[in-house]
Amino acid sequence: MGSESKTPPPPGGAGLGPPPIPARRRAAPSPERLVRLGIAFYAALGGAALAWRRLGQGEPLWLASPDAEIRWLRDGALGVAAAAGVIAGSAWLTKRSRAGERLARALAEAVGPLRPTQAWVLALASGVAEEAFFRGALQPVVGLGWATVLFAAAHYVPRAGLALWSVFAAGAGLLLGGLYEATGNLLAPIVAHVLVNGVNLNRLVREYGPAAGWRAP
Repeated sequence: MGSESKTPPPPGGAGLGPPPIPARRRAAPSPERLVRLGIAFYAALGGAALAWRRLGQGEPLWLASPDAEIRWLRDGALGVAAAAGVIAGSAWLTKRSRAGERLARALAEAVGPLRPTQAWVLALASGVAEEAFFRGALQPVVGLGWATVLFAAAHYVPRAGLALWSVFAAGAGLLLGGLYEATGNLLAPIVAHVLVNGVNLNRLVREYGPAAGWRAP
C-alpha cells in the first residue's frame, strides 16, 4: 500500500527524448508540468546546439556544410517516409513483443494523461532540439557512428527489461543521421523525429495509458 507499490518504476520521457532515471517509484508529473519542463529542457538543448555550431564550428546549424541547400519537397517527403517506417516498426514491436509491450506501458505510465495538443508540443520541441544537437552540432564533429552511439546512450535506462529503449533509439538515430548525411540539412531528420514522437506519444497514451483500462498485474 501507499508508496511501497511492487510495480517497478517507469522511465521518464517519451518518444525519442532522453528519459530521467528515477531511483524509486513516483507519480508522473502533471501533463502541464511535464510540458513546461520539456520545453525548458529542449530550449536549453537547442540553444547549446546553436552556440556550439555557430561559435565553436563557425557553420550554420541547419546545414551540414555552407554549400548545402534545403530542397523542401524532397527532404520533407523523405522525413515523412522515414517516420512512417519507424512508426510501423514500433507498433509491430509493441504488439508482437512482450518486451516492447512492457516498454510501451512503462512509458505511457510515465508521461501520464497527455492531451493530443500537449503530446504534439513535446514532439515538436524534442524533435527540433535533439536533431539540432545530435545531428546538427554533434554529428559533423564525431561522425555518424559515434553520434548514433551517443544518441542511444542518452536513452539508456539501467533497468532490466528496458534495454529495448536504447536499442530502438540506436536504430532510429542511425536512420536520422543517415537522412542528415544524405540531404545535407536537418529538415528530413526533424520532420521524421517530430512525427515519430507525436504519433507514438499519442498512441502510448491512448492504447497503454490509464484511460485504456490497463492495470498492472
